[in-house]
Amino acid sequence: METSRLEPTPSQTVGPFYGYALPFPGGGDIVPPGTPGAVVLRGTVTDGQGLPVPDALVEIWQAGPDGALRGAPGSMRRDPVTGGFLGRTGLDFTGFGRVATDADGHWHVRTLRPGPHREGATPYFAVCLFARGLLHHLHTRIYLPEHAAALEQDPVLGPLPPHRRATLVARAERDDVYRFDLRIQGGAEEETVFFDFP
Repeated sequence: METSRLEPTPSQTVGPFYGYALPFPGGGDIVPPGTPGAVVLRGTVTDGQGLPVPDALVEIWQAGPDGALRGAPGSMRRDPVTGGFLGRTGLDFTGFGRVATDADGHWHVRTLRPGPHREGATPYFAVCLFARGLLHHLHTRIYLPEHAAALEQDPVLGPLPPHRRATLVARAERDDVYRFDLRIQGGAEEETVFFDFP
């Protein structure tokens, strides 16, 4: 009996695999629509040529308005009977959101302004970005414009040139709506500052 020999599968870049299982309905609604004090963070993920990345995944982690980091569990609840998605309770603040970019690279989350997680700290949103071709996810932060001046005194961010530090600050578009674009690589415009965590 003759057996055929299979050739090895050629190597390829990672993904995109993010459309399956990771995004979940309501992943960007850290608080429900109509919540008093809610803000919307929105933006576009672009590559080194300034083209939109349509299959990226943006995660937001944050302290609560009181600065608490304990976040309630339950961002993605499942029905114990059917295994289907139940959604968030809308009652507990988890401090976590996960959204996929659309075909034009756009993303948005609805949440509350974070408080300082310790005395003297500047409030921020922690961001984790996953995208095609990235072997390791990228970490950055979003600061609201009202805290931009405090970044100059920050021991890590203060030494950055002002134009680089500015890539960490969202722009107010209108009341309670902020824009924060994520540029994965440099080029004609500066890439977003990303942090290297050991």
